[in-house]
Amino acid sequence: MVHVVKAQPNHVQGIADVCSSATRATYKDIYTQEYTDRIIKEFYNPKRILKEVKHATKQWGGYFVALENRVVIGACGGGMVSETAGEVFVLYLDPNRRNEGIGTKLLEAVTTQQKESFHATEQWVSVQKGNLKGIPFYEAKGFVYKHEQNGYANKESDDYRSLRYYRKL
Repeated sequence: MVHVVKAQPNHVQGIADVCSSATRATYKDIYTQEYTDRIIKEFYNPKRILKEVKHATKQWGGYFVALENRVVIGACGGGMVSETAGEVFVLYLDPNRRNEGIGTKLLEAVTTQQKESFHATEQWVSVQKGNLKGIPFYEAKGFVYKHEQNGYANKESDDYRSLRYYRKL
């Protein structure tokens, strides 16, 4: 049985592993290998994740993890980007565990935190243009496309585009 809980330090390596493998699987046909490696090195290294697990704030509510037999099979985190707007910053699953409702449970945990703890009335997410796994998921959860913008981690030579989605809570 899958349980979603607030991440603890003993979940750090599992978060790093899931986020790294899911990033590679999701973006292998969208990003260059160099870009993917850069994203993983910056965002999904255990040192950074441990800091993010230990020091949750309103702007970063910390990670939630989906566990099965104490093994991390999914991770999600978000925070507040204004007084009333929450954002989902990361949501990844073990690539072999898609379409089981795990992503929905993780999104619900972050949404509940943003609504109950931070009083969010709306929620945003950025999805990489061409991400045919993420876009249908968020649209099925009531997110509506608002606009396109430069990718968050772009360098000058990168031309990756993020699609911004929004929903009322």
